[in-house]
Amino acid sequence: MDDAFPGAGIEIRVNGDRFETLMHQHGLLRPLTAAELSDGTLRYLLWIAALLTPRPPALLVLNEPETSLHPDLLPALGRLIAQAARQSQVIVVSHAARLISALDDSDGMQPVVLEKRFGETRIANLDMSEIPRWEWPAR
Repeated sequence: MDDAFPGAGIEIRVNGDRFETLMHQHGLLRPLTAAELSDGTLRYLLWIAALLTPRPPALLVLNEPETSLHPDLLPALGRLIAQAARQSQVIVVSHAARLISALDDSDGMQPVVLEKRFGETRIANLDMSEIPRWEWPAR
């Protein structure tokens, strides 16, 4: 949380039979309710919950996780994804250069760049022998 929103914190209150999410931010006189948060902030909070789950799945496939996020949040999202990749195999599909750059800075990440040539999608940056092994979890 602090990586993306320095000094901020999340509070979950029980309000009768409902839960209420509040975000405390430095400089604000009161916490913001979920209804007052931007779509991007809410989405980032959901990414935190999904990627830092106490029971991580064997495989995570993230399709354009940068959607609705402010560009300044993409490096923090990249670090969050890299942290999740220590426990799970993570495949990220993205067009966002800032997110890809943040992931490239992480140990163990292998970018696979795809390009379209004459209607055919090909791997642009690797030979077939260099393609990372995909390990599908057993059922």
